[in-house]
Amino acid sequence: MNEKYLLKISEELKINIKSVAATAILLSEDATVPFIARYRKERTGGLDEVQIAAIRDRLAQLAELDARRESILKSMEERELLTDALKKDILLAETLTTLEDIYLPFRPKRRTRASIAREKGLEPLAKLIFDMTSNVDPDKAAEEYVSTEKGVEDANSALAGARDIIAEWISEDAETRKELRTLFAGSGEFDSTMTKGSEEKGSKFRDYFEWKEPAVNAPSHRILAMFRGEKEGFLSISVKPPEAQALDKLRTRYIKKQVKTAKQVEMALEDAYKRLLSLSMEAETRVAFKQRADQEAIRVFAMNLRELLMSSPLGQKSILAMDPGFRTGCKIVCLDPQGKLLFNVTLHLTSSEREKGEALDVLKKMVDHFKIEAIAIGNGTASRETEELVKSIKFSKPIPIVMVNESGASIYSASEVAREEFPDHDITVRGSVSIGRRLMDPLAELVKLDPKSIGVGQYQHDVDQSALKKSLDDVVISCVNSVGVEVNTASKQLLTYVSGLGPVLAQNIVKHRDENGPFKSRSALKKVPRLGSKAFEQAAGFLRIRDGADPLDSSAVHPETYSIVEKMAKDVGCTVQELMVSEDLRKKIKLEKYLTDTVGMPTLTDIVNELAKPGRDPRQKFEMFSFSEEAREIKDLKPGMKLPGIVTNVTKFGAFVDIGVHQDGLVHISELADVFVSDPSDVVKVQQKVEVTVVTVDMERNRIALSMKKTPGMPSAGGKFTAKGGPAQRPGGEGFRKPAPSFNNPFGGL
Repeated sequence: MNEKYLLKISEELKINIKSVAATAILLSEDATVPFIARYRKERTGGLDEVQIAAIRDRLAQLAELDARRESILKSMEERELLTDALKKDILLAETLTTLEDIYLPFRPKRRTRASIAREKGLEPLAKLIFDMTSNVDPDKAAEEYVSTEKGVEDANSALAGARDIIAEWISEDAETRKELRTLFAGSGEFDSTMTKGSEEKGSKFRDYFEWKEPAVNAPSHRILAMFRGEKEGFLSISVKPPEAQALDKLRTRYIKKQVKTAKQVEMALEDAYKRLLSLSMEAETRVAFKQRADQEAIRVFAMNLRELLMSSPLGQKSILAMDPGFRTGCKIVCLDPQGKLLFNVTLHLTSSEREKGEALDVLKKMVDHFKIEAIAIGNGTASRETEELVKSIKFSKPIPIVMVNESGASIYSASEVAREEFPDHDITVRGSVSIGRRLMDPLAELVKLDPKSIGVGQYQHDVDQSALKKSLDDVVISCVNSVGVEVNTASKQLLTYVSGLGPVLAQNIVKHRDENGPFKSRSALKKVPRLGSKAFEQAAGFLRIRDGADPLDSSAVHPETYSIVEKMAKDVGCTVQELMVSEDLRKKIKLEKYLTDTVGMPTLTDIVNELAKPGRDPRQKFEMFSFSEEAREIKDLKPGMKLPGIVTNVTKFGAFVDIGVHQDGLVHISELADVFVSDPSDVVKVQQKVEVTVVTVDMERNRIALSMKKTPGMPSAGGKFTAKGGPAQRPGGEGFRKPAPSFNNPFGGL
């Protein structure tokens, strides 16, 4: 373990170096972030998942830096270019940028104007001019290098070659590049213009047809929008400071004396900037601002995804799920409390009065026959009409009717995962099943989707895809492990995200469960092929076995500390089960008595808390929500209307809210609160229930402007909003799914 790096990380992240070192060791032993955060608090000093992940990522960056350093040293040694001074500089380089700047003059390259000039023997002339130590007449000095044999026709040709060499020296100088890099980053401007013929085809980018702003102030969503417009060929983008400002910096750096060679050096530095430096610096600057924009977009996406995955679950209930439709009918499935498909059918609820009446009668019989406890309706086409019809049915008991976000359901229904689950059913049935299961447990169902298809981000297809995947995987893993997974009912996809498992072990667990029946204990997991002691250690605490042989198997208490709990129970004169049930018995426990070299107070406190609420779900309790009956379509909206809604997406410029009209409205950042808001996530979260006021409705562009202010449109008061919003909901809708055929006499003899 590199102590210099541990100290560096400790200083950067402001984390005790002992905690950084302990975390680094655990990570090197393949411990996962959730496992370290939950079960190794004594070793890390109680670091949370965010801190541990930051240490992991920084260690990876430094390892990448070291690998590049070794590659450069090896290359220069092989070419006999490495001096002691260069080696020292390379070893001391603390960033990849610094390292590449040092290496740039020695990097193998194609023939350049400077290398051609060197072949003509003009490097001594370039040095003479560039030194600027004496008042040498460059024209006279150049005459000595005229040689038709070498291709130097006259003094001007010699001076031009010398300037090419000087220009390359300037462009490859590490300090020069560092200074200009700072200038580009601090004073660069985004300058966006429309490409020829883009007036109509590129109309969605018209805001950027003539746009200029300081790059340092450009928000992430605007940067990504401009780059997307450029990628699609509608915009031309430049990111650079005023040329005069850059040239002045170079003159200050290189023109120290007003000698006769100064003019040649100035010509060379202008050429160096215009032909070499401005291009490479702009490329670097574009990458830097793109990375910054990516990081912010990924952060927002990850935050929204966490809120969505941690949405309140209805729980294990018998569900009737409906995917509404006008022409093709309503695709209906009945699910048991474990999400197993019991029955499916297509009913026409919005056709003729006779068919509608028959369909509603069949629906009522299905609810009674399958002992349905809740009805889930997908929020796509015809959802509000279907909801109204279902609510008109007089069921034998009150049945909650819930509108469920179906974003991504069509992607799931056409996926390999869905085909594997339901090989004998078409995509319409699979989509309806997904809607029902989302109501039961959003997390368990949404993990089957690529997070990008859920739609709670900005420009997710434009950002660095590997960085996005890594961040979103971290979120999914964190959510799955914080909730815990019932090993006897979990899907292969859900088990894949459990600490220490992965696709192969998840598949092996499901196969073993299918062949041998439910697991009776956590220890029985050791019989799963390839699930060794390391994987068991990492996974066991996050897997739950309800009604297992050991009551602790349903809790987050790790098997490695079962003996401590058993000793606690013995000391207070009861069984483990009794200890879990009785608060009075738990109060008798003296935690200090169970301290060891490896088990400290943090773990003991976690154990006692877990005994009080074994396997508790950290997600909030499910609450019913209904859209307004006043507005079912966008044409029903009128400015000034106050409507309930659910936040579906939070961006840097505001929040999108579903108000039940099949088109999300935007609450611009300026309309989120009566006080100044700098970050919408300070005010709202995905899945949060809010009340909004309709400000404007653009029927032609299908856009709705909303406000959460007490007085919409009024300027925000001073001060900053700091209170955090509550839990929240979904992304926007999606495309139409392929219709399913209808059936005659759809419900048999019921």
